Amino acid sequence: MNQLNNAFTLFLSLLVEAMPFLLLGVLLSSLLLLFIDERTLVNIMPRNPLLGAIVGSCVGFLFPVCECGNVPVARRLLLQGVPAPVAIGFLLAAPTINPIVILSTYIAFRYQPEVVPLGIPGIAVFPLPQILVLRILFSLGIAIFIACIFGVQADLRPLLQPTVTRSMVRSGHSMKDTPNQDEEKPILLQSGSFLLGKPGETLRMDATVLQASLAASKPTKPLPDKLRLFLDNTVQELRELGAVLIIGSAIAAIVQVAVPREIILSLGSGPVTSILAMMLLAAVVSICSTVDSFFALAFASTFTSGALLAFLVFGPMIDIKAIGLMLSVFKTRAIVYMFVLAGQLTFLLTLLVNLYLS
Repeated sequence: MNQLNNAFTLFLSLLVEAMPFLLLGVLLSSLLLLFIDERTLVNIMPRNPLLGAIVGSCVGFLFPVCECGNVPVARRLLLQGVPAPVAIGFLLAAPTINPIVILSTYIAFRYQPEVVPLGIPGIAVFPLPQILVLRILFSLGIAIFIACIFGVQADLRPLLQPTVTRSMVRSGHSMKDTPNQDEEKPILLQSGSFLLGKPGETLRMDATVLQASLAASKPTKPLPDKLRLFLDNTVQELRELGAVLIIGSAIAAIVQVAVPREIILSLGSGPVTSILAMMLLAAVVSICSTVDSFFALAFASTFTSGALLAFLVFGPMIDIKAIGLMLSVFKTRAIVYMFVLAGQLTFLLTLLVNLYLS
């Protein structure tokens, strides 16, 4: 009974911690839908896989969302026809490469002895914790690499859920098999139903309807109508993503209670076992990236530097809670690809830290 109470408490903690950031991500997603011209957004994004991966990974600095809020934004980017490397790079890097997480990591590890000086000699020098610098570099490098791998695939739709592919923007020739669509106009899709321009006529949001209404009338659509669509989209995405967030939080809470933490702590001294243990802990605990630095700091005296980095790099990319949200966008095999690639790269980079920098 006591374990059940602990699991329920952990479940509520994860849910309360994650829900505000999920809401932030959904709000940003709705803003992308209604207040940003999707044609302009698609056109300015680089088509080169490497440049797209770099841009997407760095865009997270402008959208401070954690691994709960990055999924709806990444999904909206895909729906708007943004190149796959941009969306994948954002999905993987945004939980770490944003000002809130960078600041929290600096505050948590600012008193650690190993620092990297930053500044102009003779004017100002800001000692940055080594773990902060390496976290940024490793997260960016891994996100860019995986985004480039996915960018090699010309058509990403086989890796996406059917509900997403049916709602994707057609950009250029990427959706040629969609019948009766204008070749020049990208389609911005939205699920649900709402009142269109004709009085008393409520229509289902699909490719044809949105092509004829939102894409055509968006420049002159009144602000109240935009706000109404903004609210409809927010409610719809919260309903879809909130459900999988609840399931993921419940699984994470149960596993945390079922696996004794002493078993994980006993593995903390080895250069290899410590990394594997902290990667496993990161996936299971599913703690928000905005506060995971303080959680990792508690293990600083018992785990290696590489293991702490593995927790801080791997956790925001892949954890149980994030996987649940990703399943609303990607098919299982796509998530397995991301999981394996992120895990291998994180392990190799942090093992180098343990062997040569510790």
